Amino acid sequence: MAQDGPITLTDLVAVLRDCAGEDDGVDLGGDIADRAFTDLGYDSVAMMEVSARMVERFGLRLDEARLFELGTPAEMLRCLNQAAAGDGEVRS
Repeated sequence: MAQDGPITLTDLVAVLRDCAGEDDGVDLGGDIADRAFTDLGYDSVAMMEVSARMVERFGLRLDEARLFELGTPAEMLRCLNQAAAGDGEVRS
């Protein structure tokens, strides 16, 4: 499903919460844009689920190799929004 406008941090946080919830001691409502996914409690399995949800919610497919290169929500948002402006696939 395409989205009007760029995917926001709020959109990404909703997907993160849907996929793996929220670790104790981590406030996803805070300033997390530049925090490492691992520091937020998201391991490789959770990130694969995030990738699947991006396809479902936004029609954007994250190449597996590229997915694991994206260390922070800000990096993921940049790539997703670039893909949304192009062909809908984030590649390495």
